[in-house]
Amino acid sequence: MKRFWLVMLTLGLIVAFSTTVFAADVKFSGKFEVGGMYVDKTSLIDDVGPSTAFYFQRLRVQTEFIVSPALKLVTRFDAMERIWGGTRSATGTGLDIDSSGTRAENENIAFDWAYINYKSKIGTFDVGIMNDGSTGTIFANSYGPTARIKYSNNFGPVKVGLAYTKIKEGDVTAVNLTGVTDADDDKYGVVVEYGWKGGKAGLNVNYYNYASARPASNYKRKYLLFTPYAIAKIGPVALQTEVNYLTGDQDYDNGTSDIDLRGISAFIDATANFGMFYAGGSIAYVSGDDPGTSSKNEGYSVSGGRDWNPCLILFGYYDTQRWVGPIRGHHASSTGDVNNVMKNAFFYQGRVGVRPIADLDIMASLAYATADKKPSGYLEKDYGIEFDLTATYKITNNLSYMLGAGYLWTGDYFKYNNSANKVDDNFMVINKLTLTF
Repeated sequence: MKRFWLVMLTLGLIVAFSTTVFAADVKFSGKFEVGGMYVDKTSLIDDVGPSTAFYFQRLRVQTEFIVSPALKLVTRFDAMERIWGGTRSATGTGLDIDSSGTRAENENIAFDWAYINYKSKIGTFDVGIMNDGSTGTIFANSYGPTARIKYSNNFGPVKVGLAYTKIKEGDVTAVNLTGVTDADDDKYGVVVEYGWKGGKAGLNVNYYNYASARPASNYKRKYLLFTPYAIAKIGPVALQTEVNYLTGDQDYDNGTSDIDLRGISAFIDATANFGMFYAGGSIAYVSGDDPGTSSKNEGYSVSGGRDWNPCLILFGYYDTQRWVGPIRGHHASSTGDVNNVMKNAFFYQGRVGVRPIADLDIMASLAYATADKKPSGYLEKDYGIEFDLTATYKITNNLSYMLGAGYLWTGDYFKYNNSANKVDDNFMVINKLTLTF
């Protein structure tokens, strides 16, 4: 009898582990990158800060559980995101950049997304935690997982989208026993986009109702962000442009004078292709806050974004800020970081490139940036000049290798409040192997 049940159990296990899952097919995609970096100085102050050199890696995997052609569950996780042999991060609750997990969790594994995608007869619905922070061009984008409800549909060449985004919940919950009613941060958005062969143009409008500062600071922030954009190809020239205009108020409940919130950022980029050669350039602007107008904040909540990294060092947030940390001058705050996202700046860049063979792309760029407004205490506006040289070789369809070097002639902006303060130039070398699947 024991043999009979043993045989039956074995057959049952074989059937169970070999049966196709009828409820869902599974589709995987993702990216793994491993790189090495050398930075000559971790500070812009003359004779301050050591050099640094290390290897790092990151794995990102997206999984789609396809229940039917019209219905799927989408998830994404990051794993083994760490510096080789480096000190592990301390545990905490603060979320990592563009992640639903902490830095310590991402050094092992952290899930970022989990949402339903449903293509109905009246349009497409997405419900759950997914990416937010992207509009139009890559300029001003700061992708990050957020809880959202989205709807979109196409009407001929016109695409319409609606979205509700929960940024922060302030009410009482099992993990927030001291919550406050009406202290949430919410965002409501609508986008209309017209597409044609070789291009698209659209307008995204977001309304922000931010009340999480109540009651401690007794104010709410309510503002609108208008984002018109266009991407087009005219002959050999690829063009893209975007403008972000923010307007609103910071309203106090306790009689304190309200503050007008304003902000403008703009971007235009062109690249012309001539066979194996190409040339192009970018001009970008992000308004700064005038320290002489206490009743206004003219640079509120606008930036070049984390995802737009025009240089290796200057505004090169994703690699240097992420792995090296802030590289700053004499002001010990993010205002003085050369590798933070672009804020309060005019930016100009020219690029030339050559593709001697189909799989090799070599590009050189020269960029200059200056501040729009001098923050309180600062004496100069000049951020500096940077020259970058990069080469990317496509080893296979899914595997590429990048080698780059950048040199920054540091500007006097980083002297902060004393013209006698000394700053020094900086340079870095980076190489990266990237596998996509």
